Amino acid sequence: MSGLFVTFEGPEGSGKSTHANELSDRLRGMGFEVMRAREPGGTPTGEAIREILQHDAAGEPVTRETELLLFAASRAQLVQNVIKPALSRGAIVICDRFADSTTAYQGYGRNFDVERVLNLNEWATDGLAPDATLLMDLDVGVGFERIHKRNQELGQIEDRFEREERAFHERVREGYLALAQRWPERFHIIQSDAPVENVSAAIWNVIDPLLPDAACERRPDEG
Repeated sequence: MSGLFVTFEGPEGSGKSTHANELSDRLRGMGFEVMRAREPGGTPTGEAIREILQHDAAGEPVTRETELLLFAASRAQLVQNVIKPALSRGAIVICDRFADSTTAYQGYGRNFDVERVLNLNEWATDGLAPDATLLMDLDVGVGFERIHKRNQELGQIEDRFEREERAFHERVREGYLALAQRWPERFHIIQSDAPVENVSAAIWNVIDPLLPDAACERRPDEG
């Protein structure tokens, strides 16, 4: 693998998608090939699974075991069909959620055995791990204020996970912080309640040193 694999993680409303898109645009402007992906989703199969997991497309309650396995199935499809091919040709892959989400949401949030979830993730990803994980940390209450405002503006209803009780989301956040402590060399905690420009700067301070200079003749800020 010769590319760079970056993931955005964090609780609901923490700005993952916004900042993943901003980073992608900045890197493309510098001449890098960037592949944007999201989980669950990113492939036709994954998007169909996303509709089941987030929008009740199956028309029946999804058990927690089924939920866990569907996330793993979507991820396996994404890794083999999108992420690995992109990394092999030297692209920068920026993914909105990856395996750490399953560990946080299903392991910690749903109270599954965390080590068993980690083993499932290892199998589903074929051992692929991000080069850097940006953990957009945010107080759960603040996150849901953001979600409520966004849903009102867009005229949309809450998805399955947004409807979960607050205690579930507190466990998810605690799980993320536990993972960051477990893998400090990969995780970078970004305080996402800071001003947007400060959050963007903190993200760039993590990513800039990881960039393959040879992929771009000259960066815009070099004169």
